[in-house]
Amino acid sequence: MLDLGFLDRPSVEVAPALLGGLLTVDGVTLRITEVEAYLGEADPGSHAFRGLTPRTAVMYGPPGRLYTYFSYGMHVCANVVCSPAGTASGVLLRAGDIVDGIALARWRRSTSRTDADLARGPARLCVALGITLVDGGAGLGSGRFRLEPPAEPSLFSSGPRTGVSGSGGSEAYPWRFWIPGDPTVSPYKPSVSKKHA
Repeated sequence: MLDLGFLDRPSVEVAPALLGGLLTVDGVTLRITEVEAYLGEADPGSHAFRGLTPRTAVMYGPPGRLYTYFSYGMHVCANVVCSPAGTASGVLLRAGDIVDGIALARWRRSTSRTDADLARGPARLCVALGITLVDGGAGLGSGRFRLEPPAEPSLFSSGPRTGVSGSGGSEAYPWRFWIPGDPTVSPYKPSVSKKHA
């Protein structure tokens, strides 16, 4: 059973600690290889930057739940909610290696050319695991969802988040964490500054 104390701290601490952990959903198990941390109201890149809304309510806790959302209006992405209840904080699940239930993951992601590509990227990860928008708020300790932190901390690298800017630019938020050399880690895409007329 998931020890919620593991998640009851800021996302920048939880994120690298999740690397190498296992997430099981409906018979498919993924080893987490890449994540990003978001610090709620203190973070311009977070959905909760402007405060509590019906959309962001799950991010305010309690920890150990799933926060799901549409990216670009078409792809579902998922975050692990962390920090004490009342503080918005989450860890985006960016990529992973399918270690069990591979046949089902291949069926869900039939366009993948390799097994390493099945959950490389946050939207692909959700498809491979069968996570949908309606799973927002689900507990990660039992039932359909089981999150198991790694038995030993993983070596990791860190850098700017993918496609996210904010005050100070992407370099001010080196909160993307990944297992170096793992083939399932997604390619880095820097944020693109919008030009104003």
